[in-house]
Amino acid sequence: MPPTIIPFDEGECALDWLSLCAALQAGHDRPRAEIADSFLYRGDDTLLNRAAWIDGLGLAVKSATIFPGNAAHGLPSINGGVNLYDDTTGTLAAIVDFHLVTKWKTAGDSLYAATRLARSDSRRILIVGAGTVAHSLWQAYRAAFPDAEFTVWNRTRARAEEMAEACGGIAMADDLEQAVRAADIVTSATMSTEPILKGEWLQPGQHIDLIGAYRPDMREADDEALRRARLFVDSIDTTVGHIGEIEIPRAAGTISRDDIVADFYDPRAFQRLSNDEITLFKNGGGAHLDLMTSRYILDAWQSAQ
Repeated sequence: MPPTIIPFDEGECALDWLSLCAALQAGHDRPRAEIADSFLYRGDDTLLNRAAWIDGLGLAVKSATIFPGNAAHGLPSINGGVNLYDDTTGTLAAIVDFHLVTKWKTAGDSLYAATRLARSDSRRILIVGAGTVAHSLWQAYRAAFPDAEFTVWNRTRARAEEMAEACGGIAMADDLEQAVRAADIVTSATMSTEPILKGEWLQPGQHIDLIGAYRPDMREADDEALRRARLFVDSIDTTVGHIGEIEIPRAAGTISRDDIVADFYDPRAFQRLSNDEITLFKNGGGAHLDLMTSRYILDAWQSAQ
């Protein structure tokens, strides 16, 4: 039987964010994933393969090609696909559009954390950044917080204006400090290597969602933010030792491994304890989340046929 091929637009029609959150929860009820990454380079070009195997759920290999020079030719700089394999037979079950998996995995990861860590009465959500991921966050957070009012802040106001219009005319902020202080949830998806979110701005009861930093030299929140908040990550294995948001302050002695309360594999500890505490979540991603998301996409696709 040939594998199912799931393109972006047709695949997305069958999906909803809260069902994905349920799938992520179910995926973390299974044994902890085995994961492995590999990289190949040719000058500025990169091939990244991320693999995961979850016993009972299956196997996935997500391949990404990063060719920065494509932009000069009007082509996407990042391309790829996800091969999803059957857990019992190892046969190729589906080939899923790379951008579909990445969009839903990235925003869904943050949304799932917010459903457990943010106050249920959160009504003011600040999106920091105005790129592709920021648009996805607006879509995702509306599913769990339908009465929320959104505000976007971006270093370049023109990009914030474009996003505000694309997202139905949401508000824009010019002063980041004031916007952070006024928010119930702050979700940040920037490419910053220097902290832009200051701990002194944080208010009791807030939830901070950090997405942008994915390299060892990147971070979005300063030391004071990490000291004031209860810290959570999606996966200890893909954040500790890998991502600057955790590693830079850990190397400096600002935080220790013991300061991370829990990851998704410890659901009883992964929760808010009071309305006044500040929670901070680091979205680190990982191939296991690509696998869980791809399996959800395939199941939704098959149910819709």
